[in-house]
Amino acid sequence: MIRQLLLSETDFRAEDATPSHSGAFVLLAEEFPTVTVWPVTLDGHANVLKLDTQQWRAPGFDPYDWDERVFTADASGSRAGHDLALHIIGSPREALAATALEVLTRYQGLIGRRNSASAGPLFDAILARHLALHDFSKPLVVADYRHALDTWQWVLRLAPHADLALQTAALFHDVERLLSEADARVEHHAPDYQAFKDAHAARGADVACALLSDVGMDKGTIERVRWLIGRHERPEGDMSLTLLNDADALSFFSLNASGFARYFPLEHTRRKVTYTLGRLRPNQRWRLARVRLAPQVRRLLEEAVGAITMPSTLQESA
Repeated sequence: MIRQLLLSETDFRAEDATPSHSGAFVLLAEEFPTVTVWPVTLDGHANVLKLDTQQWRAPGFDPYDWDERVFTADASGSRAGHDLALHIIGSPREALAATALEVLTRYQGLIGRRNSASAGPLFDAILARHLALHDFSKPLVVADYRHALDTWQWVLRLAPHADLALQTAALFHDVERLLSEADARVEHHAPDYQAFKDAHAARGADVACALLSDVGMDKGTIERVRWLIGRHERPEGDMSLTLLNDADALSFFSLNASGFARYFPLEHTRRKVTYTLGRLRPNQRWRLARVRLAPQVRRLLEEAVGAITMPSTLQESA
């Protein structure tokens, strides 16, 4: 798990990481309260991954190219019993923290934050049951697992007090893919895309709830999870369902879109970008300006919503 962020810059001091400072440091503390920010002089880290902001912010950079570096480093450290510390280098102080915010956003599934609703043994069992479903020898299954964890973490960023049903629904919302698309995706062949997605949601709700009864979740919460997963492709007035749609859409753009664009034809990627943007509430679209997008995804997103102004401290024009 990512527990510490080390920032390396000549004018960075320990007090610069406190919430009393402005700008990106405040955002880091607000968005990632479980990650400790330190100057790089701190000793004692057994599992440190050094990442250069100049690479991350270079024109044409695709964050997909870093994924295996980060996920593999975390897995190696976990097997050795060490949390992962990210060492971010290569920029002045504010830009360093701003880039760190983007990096943590992409890899927040490795942070594993919880709240009071998910802190106990029941959610431990839910996570273990969810993990056991995945065959990590299959690349598409690996992507689905990372997306599930990421969507769960987005829920907690958007709603820090999210209840057990919402967090569980976020974790299991795409479980149906493990049955129908573990070896190859078929969604781009669907004659009616919305009908395909609705059927995926309905089947996934049934699969998830059968699994949740095995870990001791109460019937009322299970039925709430069923309702949320079964409708997660169609935003409605229910606030939890709205949050699930926001989290799922944000996870697509912040984590999955690069790989999606590599796997699917251009026209289906364009369709997916437009469809997913439609699931994200307009008042949450500002978050896309704090996501490092692959160049081809950014161009398609600009087509769908108009030119997005990416703050220069966060992303250079690709």
